[in-house]
Amino acid sequence: MSYLGDRGNCQNENGCVISPSPSQRSSLGYSAMSKAFTRESDDEGDALDIVRQPSSLPPGVKNYITPQGARRLQEEMQHLVEVERPLWAGKGSDAVARQRVQRVDQQIAALDAIHRSLVVVDPPPPPWEQVKFGAVVSVKNRKGETLEYRIVGVEETDVDQGRVSWLAPIARALLNARVGQTVPFRFPSGEEALEILSVTYGE
Repeated sequence: MSYLGDRGNCQNENGCVISPSPSQRSSLGYSAMSKAFTRESDDEGDALDIVRQPSSLPPGVKNYITPQGARRLQEEMQHLVEVERPLWAGKGSDAVARQRVQRVDQQIAALDAIHRSLVVVDPPPPPWEQVKFGAVVSVKNRKGETLEYRIVGVEETDVDQGRVSWLAPIARALLNARVGQTVPFRFPSGEEALEILSVTYGE
């Protein structure tokens, strides 16, 4: 069974990492990727407490995703099917085990619904001079600080990894810009000018 859809830290000059503030994260459209399928503690049940749901999209907007994001979601599905469900199913018929199996099945159904909605977008062929979906964009602000944004699908947005949704304001400002171009953008702290330094694709 295939779970793929149709194919269709910022550093300054001194090397110091620049992390966005909470207000900046909001303006950039960041949202943390669901932790429903990750282990945050030694308690095996913690990872199954939240059922991941498809992200909300405007009517008529396709659920685009990068090949890397699609692979990560497929790996999550495989982990649930091949590891989590057999683990809990093998613990016997006690109430806790039955509840966990039911929870895993809910996770699998939710993730399968996400996969069926996906449209995988391959990167454009080089040379890479323009910002498109899936791009890793390096920009320089007025202070001379270099920042990096990875423009991805809503299902793979992750502030901790610097992945920003293609529907976020910062991504919409950068999309279709070219290397050498300066893009205006209003942060909570005020108006900024971002010079496009480079555009790459991939991990």
